[in-house]
Amino acid sequence: MKILVVDDDLSILRLYKEELEEEGYTVVTASTGVEALEQFEKETPDLVTLDIQLPDVDGIKLLRQMKEKRPRLPVIMSTAYDYRDDFSVWASEAYIVKSADLAEFKATIKRLTEKV
Repeated sequence: MKILVVDDDLSILRLYKEELEEEGYTVVTASTGVEALEQFEKETPDLVTLDIQLPDVDGIKLLRQMKEKRPRLPVIMSTAYDYRDDFSVWASEAYIVKSADLAEFKATIKRLTEKV
């Protein structure tokens, strides 16, 4: 099971990569929208975790681009801010507010990967 983690915060990228690899997943990372699309095309991940605020592109725009190419791909929107009332994030399968406690994050990934 391959997961693409997209976040502009390098410490978050390292943390997610380390934690998810300990769970047995193969993890590829990207810190910009351009890099995320390159990895998306090259690696064909089974699941994507996507930060909403990226330095070069809006994460919601990136979500739309990914869903146009692979509509059934599970995507988890991840952000430090609460966007739950923004209807555009509803195209994702899940929405996580970043936290030091990764239990909800891991449980969401497990739930979504069991469906794949």
